[in-house]
Amino acid sequence: MSLRWIPLALCLAVVACGRPPEVQTGASVDQGAQAAPAVQRKEQAGIDWSPTRLEAGDAWIDCGADYASGDGRPVLSLAYVDLREAMQDCRGTGLVRLRYQGKVTTSFAALAERTGKVATDLGIGKRILDIDSAGGHVEAAIRAGDAIGENDWTIWVRGDSSCHSACVLLLAAGDMRVVAGPVGIHRMIRVGSAATSRRELGEELRTISDNLRNYLERNGASAEVYDLMTTVPNRTLRILAPGELEQYGLAGANAVEDDLNRIRLARRCGNDFVARRDAFRRAYDARCMQPEDEAAQDVVDINACGMALRRHFGFPDPQCPDESPMAELDGAILEIPHLAAEPEAIEAIEATDAAVVERTEAPR
Repeated sequence: MSLRWIPLALCLAVVACGRPPEVQTGASVDQGAQAAPAVQRKEQAGIDWSPTRLEAGDAWIDCGADYASGDGRPVLSLAYVDLREAMQDCRGTGLVRLRYQGKVTTSFAALAERTGKVATDLGIGKRILDIDSAGGHVEAAIRAGDAIGENDWTIWVRGDSSCHSACVLLLAAGDMRVVAGPVGIHRMIRVGSAATSRRELGEELRTISDNLRNYLERNGASAEVYDLMTTVPNRTLRILAPGELEQYGLAGANAVEDDLNRIRLARRCGNDFVARRDAFRRAYDARCMQPEDEAAQDVVDINACGMALRRHFGFPDPQCPDESPMAELDGAILEIPHLAAEPEAIEAIEATDAAVVERTEAPR
């Protein structure tokens, strides 16, 4: 039986590869001149390349961040040679954006694993998962999340998209989460359960509770996410507010990845780089993730705000451009009309951010 979120339609079962999740830290990045950015993590191993197809969703691959221009080429096959051919042009941009609309199933987990592997083989170090999902299998979400966590993915939930139920587990795994659409959560149950009492149902759920708790912990998500997954009635959907997403570790920079990278970044890029990066992220959270008019904000607006903001902190850094905040968007044409029309807004940002940097660099 598969653990799933309700209410959702029952999908075809697909044989999943049962390798245990791995927790890895980032390795040093080669600073030599290359045609494409170096991939930070070691090569992903143990992927099952058995023939499979997307059975509960659709996917597209694009080599740019501008989703207003479309989502790119449809993914018609999950075979290695076909994915490689679809992603070949992304070597020029150093970025692959995977758009997925559908349920989180074993075939989606295979898509996440295989796309990360092919991106690594092609030297494409910047990856964006552009997700729109009503949920699905929890086991598949954990498997996909481990692949996402191993392969340096930024996750977007656009204003025209949503991330509900099991999809929330994917957010927990991303290195960076940019959320404009609704994120909702409710209680997990096991489809086809033979339980006839609360005690029996509880025993069934306990068989996966340890895996779920461990998954959330290793990805830096709050234990409150687990509590919501076991208490919110499955006939309802609890939509999380922006403040809750940040509080629960489901939006913005992933704290666990941040900790893993801190020593490496200080050694390679210097302590000043780390201090400026931390100051930028605090300003980004305050100015870009919590705007006055959240209803009118989409991912493109959040990204444009961040790109306009980060130059005041000296990013992209000339020594470490690929390690700089929002490096996956370098080269993208993004505009932020309300700031462009109001120079005083830029001046206010500069004054505030200068104070943030000064406080960050002050002796403690």
